[in-house]
Amino acid sequence: MSDCCGPVAIELPPPPTGTKAAGELHTIALVGPPNSGKSTLFNRLTGLRQKVANYPGVTVEQRMGRMAGVGREDLVLIDLPGIYSLDPFSEDARVSVNVLEGHMPGTPKPDAILLVLDSLHLTRQLMLAAPVLALGLPTIVLLNMSDLMESRGGAIDPLKLAQELQAPVALVSATKGTGLQAVTMFLNRQGKKEELPKLMLPVIGNAQSTHRWAAQVSSRTGYRAPLSANATRRVDRVLLHPVWGPLFFLVVVFSVFEVVFSIGQPLSDGLQDWLGKFGTMGAALLPDGWIRSLVLDGGWKGVTSVLVFLPQILLLFLFIGLLEDSGYLARAALIADRVMRSIGLNGKAFIPLLSAYACAVPAIMATRTIENKRDRLATILVTPFMTCSARLPVYMLLIAAFVPNIAFAWGLIGLKTLVMLGLYVIGFLAALITARLLKSSVLKSSATPFILELPQYRMPTLRSIGIRLYDRGRVFVQQAGTVILCVTLALWVLANLPVHGGHRPDLEASFIGSLGHSIEPVIAPLGFNWKIGIGLLSSVLAREVMVGTMGTLYGADPATQSLSLQTALHHDLPLGGAIALMVFFAFALQCTSTIAVVRRETNGWKWPAIQFLYMLLLAYGAAFLTNHIVTAIWG
Repeated sequence: MSDCCGPVAIELPPPPTGTKAAGELHTIALVGPPNSGKSTLFNRLTGLRQKVANYPGVTVEQRMGRMAGVGREDLVLIDLPGIYSLDPFSEDARVSVNVLEGHMPGTPKPDAILLVLDSLHLTRQLMLAAPVLALGLPTIVLLNMSDLMESRGGAIDPLKLAQELQAPVALVSATKGTGLQAVTMFLNRQGKKEELPKLMLPVIGNAQSTHRWAAQVSSRTGYRAPLSANATRRVDRVLLHPVWGPLFFLVVVFSVFEVVFSIGQPLSDGLQDWLGKFGTMGAALLPDGWIRSLVLDGGWKGVTSVLVFLPQILLLFLFIGLLEDSGYLARAALIADRVMRSIGLNGKAFIPLLSAYACAVPAIMATRTIENKRDRLATILVTPFMTCSARLPVYMLLIAAFVPNIAFAWGLIGLKTLVMLGLYVIGFLAALITARLLKSSVLKSSATPFILELPQYRMPTLRSIGIRLYDRGRVFVQQAGTVILCVTLALWVLANLPVHGGHRPDLEASFIGSLGHSIEPVIAPLGFNWKIGIGLLSSVLAREVMVGTMGTLYGADPATQSLSLQTALHHDLPLGGAIALMVFFAFALQCTSTIAVVRRETNGWKWPAIQFLYMLLLAYGAAFLTNHIVTAIWG
């Protein structure tokens, strides 16, 4: 899963291009395998003073930052994609090799390397050390998670390892920030090009020889794997069991959604009351008339109708963060590999699909780790089916308005939870079926192996979870304060024009009403009214804009102005149309940002156009059937 703790964008001046003295350092590369804690260390070393861009000519992200975390703001740190070797099988690996060898346009060749290895799995991780050290650049080997290794009975002699590798070695903990003084000492002394260990030269480029060399080095340096690995294996016998593993995963999923509703809904209601009182107090300070209506009905009601769902979204990301940081999600990926293979995809596709529950944009970019181009394209095309957090406000609003509060299984599971879970399931099934169609036709390819490093179970830290929630909350609030605010204000203007005799028109006679009625014949078979049609058009910008649009339109209608949005929808929309609207959002590609990133990743408009039309037709057909079936059964 991609890291959702977004970097802070800053302007970094380019590294000096003039002549530099021998051994002078300007650019440092951070190299390491996936799940070695490299990103956490990068955040530590840069103090979150970073910028993100794309390498020229490719779609792989480039993270750079000044090394303010160790007092070296004169140095630029480049965070390379996580790799297991320097064999350029994937786009990520090709980029890493090109940067390290100085062949990446616009990126200077690094003057030194920080090689991050997971000390909990050191023998396998050392296989990356040989080719990296063979580059001949000044390198320090950072054995990360050393605190966990030692607390669990593991051991390593860093001095002996340094002698074996002929490079400095340090025990560090990126999570706690310990041992980083070794990085400072390494950087403060001018690097000198080291001679390669003669015993290392024969192993480069040969996987078997490299593995044998790594095992011998581990043995000679007294490496002892953490004893808790045995406990991890015992737990994995249950969590990775072909029967008990999937059942446990389902229990976890049910529990997460039940907590999101049982705890998140009261928090959301409390936030709604608070925001409503705050808006009333603010309205009293404004003169009655157009200005008050613009601020209160146009901006405040539209934005707050989305903000009230912040508690549920933060709760969802809290559980995702706990599952990811504990090491469980990697096990879920291994379980899902069986399903992935049944539809023709590699197990690596599960990581992007899982991260799409947060947002499809970084999830699509995460497909770059998939070596097979056809597997990668198929994963890109089905990723938007996964229920992202932007759909959550729409689902929450409709479920709260139309689904009764009924409990099952002795009160442990609510009907609202089952409906929400059902929406997630149908999106996932649509992704699997579409992937199967693609992989059995236009994107057919041979199967590739799935290699995944299973981390040991660990306790998530408050700092990591806190940063994750802060970042997610910040993004959500910024979205509400920018895109959604602009859309709701524009809707208010259109809802109050044209003016006749100094008086505002009725909502249905306004510009926005005329537009809504012009598209109503197309959406009427789905059970939608013209207001829902306007919401669907606005939600193409971003799915959660739908809720803000509804708040503005129903707030501007005198018939529903005094009602809560949930109550207004319940009176204005039939049950068949409400359920059909949920189904429509489960399938439709209502996100401009996703369309843009698919165009970038596929280098053209062909596949985004096909993807948008396919998902739109599927959403329309499914919503049509849903409306007519529900109407026939419940009236």
